[in-house]
Amino acid sequence: MSASASAQSRVQARAGRPAPEHTHPDEVSMTTALAALADPVRLHLIREMARSADWERTCGSFDVPVGKAALSHHFAVLRGAGLIEQRDIGTKRANRLRRAEFDRRFPGLLAAVLREHVPADARDGDRDASRLSS
Repeated sequence: MSASASAQSRVQARAGRPAPEHTHPDEVSMTTALAALADPVRLHLIREMARSADWERTCGSFDVPVGKAALSHHFAVLRGAGLIEQRDIGTKRANRLRRAEFDRRFPGLLAAVLREHVPADARDGDRDASRLSS
């Protein structure tokens, strides 16, 4: 075990939590990826990480309408889908969007999800306008 890994193990032991387990995107099915991205809270987390530098955002830095236990669950789902990687830095857990790895597995999916979404009423208006013009 390297000195750095040993130091990280000591920090995790003090923090009272195990190191996060990660799934590589190559091991993820399309269904798992889509399910992880379908939840509004997880989508918000992914979009925020996409706007930030790697390891800049800690778990507590996200403004989401859920408690700590639910937030931990959302991060676990994102790790399990190969979308994020986490590491402990002192008493905080930092996050990184695995954009390159995920893009190799599912080309274009993350880019499509990260694009600004068009509100449903605007899409309905476009459909109505196209019907009127035909």
